[in-house]
Amino acid sequence: MIPLPTLLLGSILAMFVTEDLTCIGVGLLIASGQADPFWGTVGCFLGIILSDLSLWLFGRHVGKPALNWRWVSRRLPARRLDEIGGWLDRNCGKAVLAARFVPGSRLPFFVAAGILGRKPGRFIIWTFVASLLWTPLLVLSTAYLGENLLGVQWLAVAIAGMLGVSMLLRVRRRHHEFWPAWLFYLPLLPWLAWLSLRYRSFTVWTAANPAIPAGGVVGESKISILDQLPADAIIPSFLVEPGEGFERIRQVRRDLVNREWNYPLILKPDAAQRGAGVKKIAGDVEMQKYALEQPGAILVQPFHPGPFEAGVFYYRLPSEEHGHLFSITDKIFPVVVGDGKSTLEQLIRCHPRYRMQAAVFLSRHASECDRILAKGEEFALAVAGNHCQGTLFRDGAHLITPALERRIDAICQSFPGFFIGRFDVRYRDVERFKAGRDIAIVELNGATSESTNIYDPAWSIWKAYATLFRQWSLLFRIGHENRQRGQSPLSLIRLLILIRNYYRQRRVNSLAD
Repeated sequence: MIPLPTLLLGSILAMFVTEDLTCIGVGLLIASGQADPFWGTVGCFLGIILSDLSLWLFGRHVGKPALNWRWVSRRLPARRLDEIGGWLDRNCGKAVLAARFVPGSRLPFFVAAGILGRKPGRFIIWTFVASLLWTPLLVLSTAYLGENLLGVQWLAVAIAGMLGVSMLLRVRRRHHEFWPAWLFYLPLLPWLAWLSLRYRSFTVWTAANPAIPAGGVVGESKISILDQLPADAIIPSFLVEPGEGFERIRQVRRDLVNREWNYPLILKPDAAQRGAGVKKIAGDVEMQKYALEQPGAILVQPFHPGPFEAGVFYYRLPSEEHGHLFSITDKIFPVVVGDGKSTLEQLIRCHPRYRMQAAVFLSRHASECDRILAKGEEFALAVAGNHCQGTLFRDGAHLITPALERRIDAICQSFPGFFIGRFDVRYRDVERFKAGRDIAIVELNGATSESTNIYDPAWSIWKAYATLFRQWSLLFRIGHENRQRGQSPLSLIRLLILIRNYYRQRRVNSLAD
């Protein structure tokens, strides 16, 4: 029999490490006759009460002062915190009981209650009640079942494992092109760690394109890059600077007259990622609306009818005389065809592919969702050649020719300081494009652009990762060679600040839309 002081002190201290395992352990000691049932349960009860109150005190004396930090206060308005605190006070009993019986919820809730709750007496009472219900239930049921509980535990582990496998299989059944970005890029992290060790820098890749700020991480000006490329290879563009909305509208009108451009136009933010904010404008009313709603700099281009678009990924090692086409992505724009009976929303939701991105399409065409499309009527769901905007990506290796490679290389050589990135190109004729004679560059993206053929539905996940890993290997190698030639990469701190500022500004712009 374990001495009473040892049992009580050991149970209380162990609770600060793990509550459930301590209760199970004490229950097994009771079942084997090594611990007194009453005092074993009391020790667990006291330990649970003290550990719960310690979490509440941590929230009150450590977490609450943190709310006054400027970084926190900007993201958690006082009004919202008051609302949450009021809810916690009104629903204290239900919330404490739920946190006690739902695994994983105790720590965040008890800390939040300490930070935001305004009625500590009510919290303490309900914590006492919840512990009084929970502790005897777990300790004494373990003591009663004894070693048989191990079988129950293993059964629970097995069930949890099967649920986890089921979730993974569910994700796997959805092709990797539709995986969440964090999940798809997770396996890339160890490879980036290895490349960082190999080249003795985590950020050496930011030196890959000296001609583009930070190599082209985020936020680079699209028009500043287009201005460096041959005029006969790009879609002409002009920039509308940030400013008063109606003055911007007048500027657009003046430039359209001076350039003799007509609608439709393509308007998009000058600094944006993944097709965000790209809109085809059919007339003056839509242009005015866009100019008033978009606070940042706007890039204006005449609409290129295509009908084809490709993503051309190019690289050149600084030590090489000529560059290479790493890949080409053949882009297929989403179109639904009416049947004379179904609404646009029904056509999207019934389509085996488009239903996967229904939220994107329905939000974009909210005013058309209830319209019944005539039989045979085609409705274009996207104009931006971006996967996250709904465009289908296919590997376009069949489009690569020596003539096209020479033409792209000549374009890139005219832009000193550019070594790796992806061109988004529109063209009218496949054979002329393959010959390098039909190229209209929409934009050029730098270091963090992707070889977008990795999203080809026909590709296996292994082929996609092999391509992605090779792309990043080239990026690190090019950055390393440029560093040896005197180009300094960004420091990690400057890189993080750059990314933070970009996404902060994007959030401000989205709130202003």
